[in-house]
Amino acid sequence: MRPTFRMLNESLVEQIIAEGMALLREPGVRVHNEEARRLLAEAGADVDEAALVARIPEAMVLRALETTAREFDLYSLDGRPVVHYGGDQVHFDPGSAALAILDPETNRPRVPTTSDFVRLVKLVEQLPQIDAQSTAMVCGDVAAEIGDLYRLYLALNFMRKPIVTGAFRIDTWSVMKEMLSAAAGGDRALEAKPIAVFDVCPSPPLLWSDLTCQNLIDCARAGIPAELVSMPLAGATAPVTLAAAVVQHAAESLSGIVIGQLARPGAKIVWGGSPAAFDMREGTTPMGDVGTWMIDCAYAQVGKRLGLPTHAYLGMSDAKVLDAQCGMESAGGTLLGALAGVNMISGAGMLDFESCQSLEKLVIDAEMIGMAKRLLRGIEPRDEPIALGLFQKLGHRADYLAEPHTLKWFGKELYLPSPVIERATTDGWLRKGAKTAGERAAERVNSLVASYRPTPMSRELRAELRAIATRAARRFGMSELPALPDVEA
Repeated sequence: MRPTFRMLNESLVEQIIAEGMALLREPGVRVHNEEARRLLAEAGADVDEAALVARIPEAMVLRALETTAREFDLYSLDGRPVVHYGGDQVHFDPGSAALAILDPETNRPRVPTTSDFVRLVKLVEQLPQIDAQSTAMVCGDVAAEIGDLYRLYLALNFMRKPIVTGAFRIDTWSVMKEMLSAAAGGDRALEAKPIAVFDVCPSPPLLWSDLTCQNLIDCARAGIPAELVSMPLAGATAPVTLAAAVVQHAAESLSGIVIGQLARPGAKIVWGGSPAAFDMREGTTPMGDVGTWMIDCAYAQVGKRLGLPTHAYLGMSDAKVLDAQCGMESAGGTLLGALAGVNMISGAGMLDFESCQSLEKLVIDAEMIGMAKRLLRGIEPRDEPIALGLFQKLGHRADYLAEPHTLKWFGKELYLPSPVIERATTDGWLRKGAKTAGERAAERVNSLVASYRPTPMSRELRAELRAIATRAARRFGMSELPALPDVEA
């Protein structure tokens, strides 16, 4: 039996869906993208061009839900299905777009650079608990206008796992798609075996910007999966009651489903988000708050009721360093997201309201993820009968350590953590240097990055990717990109 967690009863789920659809009729959703408004009007929505508002009838939403892909896979660069969006399968990635990295030497945030990003990509490749890469940080050593595509360029040079990414502009999306097609072996190969999913974010409340709407349309037409990231902020840009925030999430996400399906029926779209419960005292957006966890688990349940793939930002902390708050918040979100069966859980390694990435936190979070995945497998009766034969054989002797049954099953029954988790006695811990979890994590980061082995990418493909990225950089005043560590002299 797989353990599960459900936030809502079925009648509340149905009411949230019904009210979400009602919001799309009145007051409707503001759509700042001309092509999306045209698609909506042609399909039968009431579009007010002066107010940029589309009122979407329920029948149109239901038709869109009928054609939306129920499940799909993301593939590694060598063509293996690695991540399955659908059902209750659970995967993890580090989350995207941090503006800072926690420097392990100073214990303070700073602006990330190319070498930081490459180091993170190598680390993710070496962590078996983390299923996908992400464009996790925005590098400060390139022009801001290419910040999105440059992250993807770097990742493609060092990754094997699939990637969760996103564009900051309309024009850079096409450059990112060109790089993905080159890495996948062409447009058809990319559509048949997608190696990336793009985050697209409606703006709360009930608004699609020109940028994100165009990204959604472009993804649909290219056959690239899109991950809706609705972000209601309970008490600020959404009602303060959690159920009402979930209604807003439903309306924003349903409108994204409609736009994506009008662009191309059958488009792969994920029901995701990054909401928060606004902190009234500090004016902040806490991602480690229990209210945030509750909104996430509730909207994921709504998405599952609609039969859609799901995503959430969980497992993060609002702490600024690796302290007790960091561990408490990260563990709570990770466990609840896993038990809720969210298909992709983003946020491992993230601190400070989703704005800072820590490689040391990432390896600690990986251990929590390993435990969560073990929890999901539940307790199985390995033998029949379960225990009678063993007790009849050994009686009152405590000899199970030497018993062949233990050797057979301990690797499958127990989660064995890395040395990041301290399980020695106090004397043993002292003999090993009495190191903190952060110190042990820093050592593991160094060890895993050092053990990374380059991908078998051809020199020709590396040159093609660099040429694509360099052309984009030159449009914004950069004549050359930074050299890639371990690739270029």
